[in-house]
Amino acid sequence: MLELDCHLTRDGQVVVSHDHNLLRTTGCDYNISQLNYCDFPLLKTELPLDFDPGHVFVGSGNPEERKFALLKEVFQQFPNVPINIDIKIDDNRLIQEVSKLIKLYNRQEITVWGNFSHTVTRKCYEQDPQVNLLFSMRQVLCLVMLLYTGLLPFVSLKETHLEIFLPSIYLRRKTLGNMAGMPLNTFIIKAVQVLLIRKILFEHLRKRGIQTYFWVLNYEEEFKTAFELGATGVITDYPTRLTAFLNENPQYRC
Repeated sequence: MLELDCHLTRDGQVVVSHDHNLLRTTGCDYNISQLNYCDFPLLKTELPLDFDPGHVFVGSGNPEERKFALLKEVFQQFPNVPINIDIKIDDNRLIQEVSKLIKLYNRQEITVWGNFSHTVTRKCYEQDPQVNLLFSMRQVLCLVMLLYTGLLPFVSLKETHLEIFLPSIYLRRKTLGNMAGMPLNTFIIKAVQVLLIRKILFEHLRKRGIQTYFWVLNYEEEFKTAFELGATGVITDYPTRLTAFLNENPQYRC
């Protein structure tokens, strides 16, 4: 699976980008919504990895490889690869345009979309209930409540994918508040660890056909922790490293 984030340009192009502003990734202080796609600056040749502090991704410098990808180009390049799309902002037009592309490339069964925002995720579901759906933050809290009240087996869930962070990566690296713009304090992280990180929950979801994966894990001990907990998969900055781990540990393959 590929995991990516989307925004809408001024001329209505769905562009792949985590940030809504281009300063961090290009050095130019423009919002994506302010520019036509043809006027986009190139990505920097070096970008730090938020979830691997101290490490930097170094590109080739080839201008063609430094262009922002359009979502339709990703669909064309990876026609059969499942893709996780984070709709980054509450924008009805963005949701509509992404939905059009999903249908155009016949990807409803191998695409999952949504956001931490329940409002955005609800709009995605209403736009096309045939596309796989992420749990919003509100629905994650509901999931925890249902788990501890014993009601979870009796409640239907429209969501198909649970995407959560692994608390231990924050606690161990001691970079609270600085990783990928997530202002998480120690109390919240420990609460997630105690209440949500439960193998019995992930096994229950798996039996219901709901996938669980953790972000963003970059080292073998993190991969092992996730799979031992019953995760379906992990999000990583190093897919070749994850592939090697799974080849050496086939028991974790689904």
